Amino acid sequence: MKSSSSSSSSSSSSYYYILRERCLNRGSSPFFMSFLLVTVIFVPFIFYSINPLNPISKPPPNISFSGYTDGILKNCDLFKGHWVPDLHGSRYTNSSCTTIPDSKNCFRHGRSDTGFLNWRWKPEKCVLPRFDPNKFLEFVKGKKLGFIGDSVARNHMESLLCLLSKVETPKDEYKDSEDRKRIWYFPNHDFTLIILWTKFLVHGEERMINGSSSGIFDLFLDKIDEAWSKDLPVLDYVIISDAHWFFRPIYLHDSTGVVGCVYCNTPNVTDYGVGFALKLALRSALNHVNNCKMCKTRVTLVRTFSPAHFEDGAWNTGGRCNRTVPLSESEINSSGLEWELRSLQMGEIEKARTEGGKLGKRFGVLDVTKAMMMRADGHPGEFWGNKWMKGYNDCVHWCMPGPIDVWNDFFMAILIREASFVS
Repeated sequence: MKSSSSSSSSSSSSYYYILRERCLNRGSSPFFMSFLLVTVIFVPFIFYSINPLNPISKPPPNISFSGYTDGILKNCDLFKGHWVPDLHGSRYTNSSCTTIPDSKNCFRHGRSDTGFLNWRWKPEKCVLPRFDPNKFLEFVKGKKLGFIGDSVARNHMESLLCLLSKVETPKDEYKDSEDRKRIWYFPNHDFTLIILWTKFLVHGEERMINGSSSGIFDLFLDKIDEAWSKDLPVLDYVIISDAHWFFRPIYLHDSTGVVGCVYCNTPNVTDYGVGFALKLALRSALNHVNNCKMCKTRVTLVRTFSPAHFEDGAWNTGGRCNRTVPLSESEINSSGLEWELRSLQMGEIEKARTEGGKLGKRFGVLDVTKAMMMRADGHPGEFWGNKWMKGYNDCVHWCMPGPIDVWNDFFMAILIREASFVS
């Protein structure tokens, strides 16, 4: 059987010879010679173009990232701003995104107010673009992106997964026995999304008393947690975050032994506080990234502290978070522990950026602290199922959809901006 293109060629050749004979019979008048020339040129094109088996291929759309890598957005402080009303609401719903974990699906568990979805972050001197899943997937095509951190880091990854699922349904590639490491793959873009769960970034061991968990940890600052470090070499982009596990009794070790503690009240051991422990653990993690000679990581981002919003008590003494609208800037404490932790993280990021610049590595920051200090209305609170901790409120994680989705507006802008500096 002849191919369709061969048939088209044969048909046009036959048509050519018929015309030639007619022209020879009528003489070689200028009109007929011109007609013959035009026909010979265009008839094959017509036969080919209308053949459904030979469609004219279209080039892929031109994806432009110019708004992120030049102009006002590149030089704008995206994290200095305020929340403004936004009637567009969320870009996905708790039913349209099938990967929302049950504990973050606030509407499923009875939350009825929706006003907390109708706010948008507005930087003072520019406009933060909405997350564009098409552009994002085009940007990360062929790459591997890893979220490294605790359950709030996972909360961020889950938000990103919902936004990307509007364009392509990912494959659930891998889940370990404890669901600590999870891998999702987007085959149309050859893009891999990974969550690597870690309590402290560095190696930590819980002390056991009479065979039971004590809630007391030993942290070894000179030893990186293999739960994430062993996978670092394959990652192109990394986003690191941590903090909430440091709010418990901890003994800090380096190569010389115990160097301090948090909430320990132990003779001859200095209690340096949460910030000190968090700072040293983050420093160790960022030094590891800089010193990793086998790593191909192009950009490492650090997300700053995401505050909890317990009111009328702590998490285990009746604390709750029942607000339905954001706090105003005058209602947040910009000199409290949340801001202190953020400032310590910013200092470590700057040190890593300076050192990484000498090594051809790029570091950036997702400074979400101020924006999220105002969003006491965005936590699951009592609407998280309470399967494991009856009567306790979740004022640490974030509803989905919810304010956490703005983290990916930040993420896309900062990732593209920082990557533009890497050759």
